[in-house]
This record gives sequence, C-alpha cells and structure tokens, in this order.
Amino acid sequence: QVTFEESGGGLVQPGGSLRLSCVASGFTFDRYSMSWYRQAPGLRSRLVASITVDGNYAQYAESVKGRFTISRDNSKNMTFLQMNDLKPEDTAVYYCTRAFGATTGGGQGTQVTVSS
Repeated sequence: QVTFEESGGGLVQPGGSLRLSCVASGFTFDRYSMSWYRQAPGLRSRLVASITVDGNYAQYAESVKGRFTISRDNSKNMTFLQMNDLKPEDTAVYYCTRAFGATTGGGQGTQVTVSS
C-alpha cells in the first residue's frame, strides 16, 4: 500500500519560513520522482514543485520560484519542501505524492496558514 505522511505545517506570519517533510512507504522510493502540491479552500489542487529521482532537477510553480526549495533523501524515503518568505496566498493544505507534476494521490496533508 502506497502511503505518504506529511508534516511540518503550522501558523506563520508573512515573511516567515516552514519546512515540510514527507515520509513515503509502500513503493521503491528511489525509482520515482516526487512532487508537492497544495489545495486552498474552494480551489483545485495546484502543483507546487517536483523533483527527479536523483534530485538533480527540480521544477517549481511560478508563484513559488525563488522562495521554495524541494529536496529528497532517498536513504530515508523522504522528501522536503523548504518554504521561505511565506505569503498569505501560500495558505493551503500541502500534500506530497509520487510522479513528476502530479497533483493527486497524497496523504492527509499538512495545513499551512500564513497570517499576521
């Protein structure tokens, strides 16, 4: 059974930072690209970032370029999303999933709220 467990979300002020973590299980992690996507209330899921198997290439949504960094640790079956200079429009539930560019199939997600 493929599972993802996201963590690290919370309430942060604009300009603040958070680091999200995701533990994956149920598949051979180092054979899959990984993605983070997010869903704000009333809106469809939107891709945030993707990273290749070896971690050497990443792609980002325009709205987060220069602020977010995706990474992975294949030895621990984990992927991370470092989020800096957070903005209120980053408020959403964040999910991780496998496959480059994917926006479905994540776990329970972790809530990120950016507010003063």
